Amino acid sequence: MSGEQSCADASGEARRVVRVGTRKSQLARIQTDSVVAKLKELYPHLTLEIVAMTTIGDNILDRALSKIGEKSLFTKELENALQKNEVDLVVHSLKDLPTTLPSGFTIGAVLKRENPHDAVVLHPKHVGRTLETLPESSVIGTSSLRRAAQLKKRFPQLLFKDIRGNLNTRLKKLDEKDDYAAIVLAAAGLRRMGWDNRIGQILRPEDCMYAVGQGALAVEVRARDADILEMVSVLHDPETVLRCIAERAFLRQLEGGCSVPVAVHTEVKNSQLYLTGAVFSLDGSDSLKDTMQTSVAADDKSSDAVDERVQRVGVTASGLPGGAQDGAERLGLDLANLLLSKGAKEILTVARQLNDAR
Repeated sequence: MSGEQSCADASGEARRVVRVGTRKSQLARIQTDSVVAKLKELYPHLTLEIVAMTTIGDNILDRALSKIGEKSLFTKELENALQKNEVDLVVHSLKDLPTTLPSGFTIGAVLKRENPHDAVVLHPKHVGRTLETLPESSVIGTSSLRRAAQLKKRFPQLLFKDIRGNLNTRLKKLDEKDDYAAIVLAAAGLRRMGWDNRIGQILRPEDCMYAVGQGALAVEVRARDADILEMVSVLHDPETVLRCIAERAFLRQLEGGCSVPVAVHTEVKNSQLYLTGAVFSLDGSDSLKDTMQTSVAADDKSSDAVDERVQRVGVTASGLPGGAQDGAERLGLDLANLLLSKGAKEILTVARQLNDAR
């Protein structure tokens, strides 16, 4: 590990210090603490120090994320610290990580996914309602083009308005004013914050498919640090890894990001990985959606021949069968190419241009 540090414990024995980078928000700290707790349980000889910092996305709160035009809003400062050896690993929400990472970095672990779906949080005066039963012209807060595009089509009687800030800030804006009847957030974040009681409705895939990587935590490391990579690799959840490789490959092939409405839904059943992907116009009136599947059954022969340091859409998962990972990546590429052949590029280009012009 570059820049390795050590400290002595009470017995005078040297203990290795591993520095963990994170954003300063309460949710980011909760997520990072959960990863650090797992590492401490697995490696009791390690001393883990958390280094918290503020990112571009945390500082710019007066504009929609899709308007800022920066692909690494919540990751750049953390990756700068990783590059300078100021931290040894960084914990992210996987959906914040671009599908192409800066040179020299890799995702060394993708942890078991929390519920990836979106959730509706209602203003206190509307508790007990759903999006279907809210009064006509109720205002729904969301900073996501993906959510707005799908929900505008599904619930044309509702109005949608941007809302920014961390979870605490957005809930405060909802509760203390009458600007919004409800807001839409990731269920995973609410659950990790212990706010399950605020979830009024979990949106089904037919209402709103989720973002690539949503609900999963990722540990980013320097690709050259073989010992750190090996250390965090035990945190990989195989099913989550395969689902997220397929999702990230789909998004990368579409050249999508937070400035265009792209959504996914994945599941593994009977060794088959199913990927549903969709692209939308900003108002949801124009869309393309399809589903494909592939086998992800373990193939010992194929896994033996795979280079353990191979990255697939930024993910290094040497402990998983290479054939299954390759299949997941191909699935994402094939589905993206299918949608592109049907006109997805035109829909996304118009969506990007309209978003830029707003």
